[in-house]
Amino acid sequence: MKITLAEPSDLPKLLAFRTEAAAWLSALGTDQWKRPYPADRLLATIEAGTVFMVHDREAIAATITLTPEAEDGLWTDQELSEPSLFVNKLTVARTHAGQNLGGRLLDWAGDRAFRCSAKWLRLDAWTTNEALQRYYLGQGFEHVRTVREGSAINGGPRVSGWLAQRATRPTDHGFVDGAPALSECLPR
Repeated sequence: MKITLAEPSDLPKLLAFRTEAAAWLSALGTDQWKRPYPADRLLATIEAGTVFMVHDREAIAATITLTPEAEDGLWTDQELSEPSLFVNKLTVARTHAGQNLGGRLLDWAGDRAFRCSAKWLRLDAWTTNEALQRYYLGQGFEHVRTVREGSAINGGPRVSGWLAQRATRPTDHGFVDGAPALSECLPR
């Protein structure tokens, strides 16, 4: 399997991929990703060079966003002073479920963050999706805290504020990494 940087022409595939994941999550009884993700916001992250895709032959097997930018209101100033990269929108196709593809992608992200001299790989997960939280704990992340107030979008309760982190490290993730090196790994 090969990891590549997403391109603007991949937008329809990634939106369909997200819709598939949302339907699966809904069938599991969670409200995560219930609202469609805005195409313009996804396109902006693609154009920023932070969206990556895992290809298995001609199919997209998984996607991950890896960015040096934290969502406003989640991490403290002290935490933000520590070099970190942030994982968002990790999604594995149902056709590739059960193969530890998500775990390998987290290892890839941690390896990439390590090569960028980041200390931490951080993420925020859905506050009500306890199965997802247990998954991340099983992947070596430590729960930092849960932020429930101050949604950057609508000022109401935050839905994705379960914060976790793990130290970065080099790993043998097993992917062919076809993504270019991050031009700017960490914010200045």
